[in-house]
Amino acid sequence: MAGRGKHRRPGTNPLTRGLMAAGTGGAALTLPLLGATHASAAEPQNAPAAAQSVQRAAQPAKSLAYTVVKGDSLARIAATYDVSGGWKQLYKDNRAAVGDNPKLIHPGLKLTVKTTKTDAAKKTATKSSAPAKPAAKPAGGVAKATQASAKTYANNLDGWIRESLDIMAQKGIPGSYDGIHRNIMRESSGNPQAINNWDSNAAAGTPSKGLLQVIDPTFAAYHVAGTPFDPYDPVANITAACNYAADRYGSIDNVNGPY
Repeated sequence: MAGRGKHRRPGTNPLTRGLMAAGTGGAALTLPLLGATHASAAEPQNAPAAAQSVQRAAQPAKSLAYTVVKGDSLARIAATYDVSGGWKQLYKDNRAAVGDNPKLIHPGLKLTVKTTKTDAAKKTATKSSAPAKPAAKPAGGVAKATQASAKTYANNLDGWIRESLDIMAQKGIPGSYDGIHRNIMRESSGNPQAINNWDSNAAAGTPSKGLLQVIDPTFAAYHVAGTPFDPYDPVANITAACNYAADRYGSIDNVNGPY
């Protein structure tokens, strides 16, 4: 049924008969005629959309500055900003900055990105290039503890005293550099391995030890957490002795003789 209708020749249309006679076959001429007729009818309807498409395609790409962040790759950046030509074009535009290996980009690297997504690109670029906010400082002694732990100290009498003073500041133990140094020089002459084997404490079996000549029971009672539990450790010895002096005399600064 379908085949018979397809090849049926219309007998009442003179225009169709004339065209068929002029050509080599009715179907060959009729199909181009119908195709041209439909295309002409559709053209006015599609013209605005086509014009819009041409206008969008003609829009120039906008260049923006982008700062690479951790986890970035040229492919990800190109996809995010819809870079024409993809990561290869992005690499070509920034080869001088990136170098010979497009895989080796590092945080902080400045790139020029060409995109038509100006609003989103600017927003993201601003976010990526903004400096990170510093972490909030903990209140009270915690902040001081963090600061002290980041310091390095010389492995000598000056460094031991300064490290002890930072720990004392965290723990609220009073004392000054001069007060500590003065008492150390009198008690041990600055020798952290010094031991007194002749006085009454030694006779009782508890000789005085270390920089500030602390006996074991006193060291154990006034040991400050965070320092080694070793009376010969210079920082632990100083800090425990100052803790004891603060309890008994108000401060190591008030000690001017045997204590």
